[in-house]
Amino acid sequence: MLYLFLLNRCSMNLFDNTEVAFALKTDSQLERAYFLFKMIQNEPMVKIGSAVTNFALKVHLPVEGLIRSTVFDHFCGGVTEEDCLPIIDNMYNNGNVHSVLDYSVEGKDQEVSFDGALEKILKIVNFCEEKQSIPYAVFKPSGFGRFALYQKISEGATLSSEEKAEWNRVEERYHKVCKAALEKDVPLLIDAEESWMQKAADELIEDLMEIYNKEKAIVFNTLQMYRHDRLEYLKKLHAKAKQKDFYIGLKVVRGAYMEKERERAEDKGYSSPICKDKETTDINYNKAIAYMMEHPKMALFAGTHNEESSYLLIDLAKKYNIKNNDMRMWFGQLFGMSDHISYNLANQGYNVAKYLPFGPVRDVMPYLIRRAEENTSVAGQTSRELNLLKTERKRRKL
Repeated sequence: MLYLFLLNRCSMNLFDNTEVAFALKTDSQLERAYFLFKMIQNEPMVKIGSAVTNFALKVHLPVEGLIRSTVFDHFCGGVTEEDCLPIIDNMYNNGNVHSVLDYSVEGKDQEVSFDGALEKILKIVNFCEEKQSIPYAVFKPSGFGRFALYQKISEGATLSSEEKAEWNRVEERYHKVCKAALEKDVPLLIDAEESWMQKAADELIEDLMEIYNKEKAIVFNTLQMYRHDRLEYLKKLHAKAKQKDFYIGLKVVRGAYMEKERERAEDKGYSSPICKDKETTDINYNKAIAYMMEHPKMALFAGTHNEESSYLLIDLAKKYNIKNNDMRMWFGQLFGMSDHISYNLANQGYNVAKYLPFGPVRDVMPYLIRRAEENTSVAGQTSRELNLLKTERKRRKL
């Protein structure tokens, strides 16, 4: 159990420094954050609020202004890339925290939508080349092709001639963005989605790694470690990379679709792909980052709001003599959450990036509702945020 006793307990107060964590927040922003997390702590209120908000938007009630000034401004950077620039510059210049621009509009199953998403990602790749504060570009597989098509391929079903042509167009979109990323030296984070479509995405991304990751990691897949098969997948990918001589890039997260995965498995009568509990997921996550840090031809983007895993990664870096600012190791958190981790790590010289969602208020609402629901479902997450905000309010005498 190397990954457990590596934890250096004497450094376990790094994330308690609220002065550093909230240095970029004005008093009014701090009060808004406190109010929001107080609301999010109430699970019934989150469910009612989500339903009411969805209804209000569907019937075009004038609620966008209220959403914009509260939950949207706390968790999102703006409506467009340009809207996000003041936040990006402030985090980078005053907090040493980078940004990953995340176009958080849920995909529509139309070719014109997929081509539009491609153009959006290509624009972000150009942004990344121009701005040191934006080190990665990111997209979801379902942004480039129909979910049902990924699912059909994942299930091993035979494609019609029209579907084969459609999949060729999906692959072309991936190649276009990967070629641009390689040319401009901008790494690409490709998000993971539901398990029943992920096999097709994994296989495509492996092929892309083999082509574009010859000299370093440009293409990154995502491992959701609440899936109990992902550590074994990582080891198989490593064997393939050694055989075919390419670098591995991975964003490692716990996962965002847990309830959905369990419900579908129960409904369709198959064994759940999800770890039995949070503790098992935590162990799986920590084993994955420990395995990656042990191997130099792997680049890790550790997406985590977990303090224990963050401390573990710090200690693994020391063990393997990896410098704080080594580009093979990044910490990532969502904008509006876990500032105590992001800013305190950045203050110590580590590579840190905030996922900064953007898009029209109405289109980004599904993302915002997921954030609120996730916060209520992760034991202790909201309480920790609230306690830190209370500490900082007290320090500022608010």
